[in-house]
Amino acid sequence: MRKNEIFNTVNLVRLALVAAVYAVMTVLIAPVGYGAIQCRLTEALVLLCFYRKDYCVSMILGCFIANLFSPFGIYDIIFGTLATAAAVLPMYYIKNIYVASLLPVISNGLIVGFEFYLCGEPFWFSAATVALGEVIAVCVLGNLLFKLVFERSSHLLYLIGNTKIGKKTV
Repeated sequence: MRKNEIFNTVNLVRLALVAAVYAVMTVLIAPVGYGAIQCRLTEALVLLCFYRKDYCVSMILGCFIANLFSPFGIYDIIFGTLATAAAVLPMYYIKNIYVASLLPVISNGLIVGFEFYLCGEPFWFSAATVALGEVIAVCVLGNLLFKLVFERSSHLLYLIGNTKIGKKTV
């Protein structure tokens, strides 16, 4: 992807829409999207970063905005956003989507688990439950969505601006 592609109107709108969808949907599922026992189904969207690296901006921004509404306040704003950044930044460079889907499991489990430890929750319990939520959202739901739906349709890959599979881009 060339640098001028990042700042074209179509791409900026795509990135903003994805960030908005992540934030709004996370807030809408708030009872299950926050806390030591959580399953943010919107985390399935992080796999967009596997197909196009500039979606990292969308995921980090969307997570930051969603965490502004977290009952854990500044802890979730800092640690939750950091966990997302740690997961999505290297994702594009991984060759296998199943391996890439483990990044959010590990980063959110450890970093968000530590966040909840700072808030008085047991570390390993929090790390395990957050990681389990990530397995459900990313490894199961996300992989099903992207492998069975998006990768079977060149039109859908085109819509997300794929720069990896088949090299067809917007």
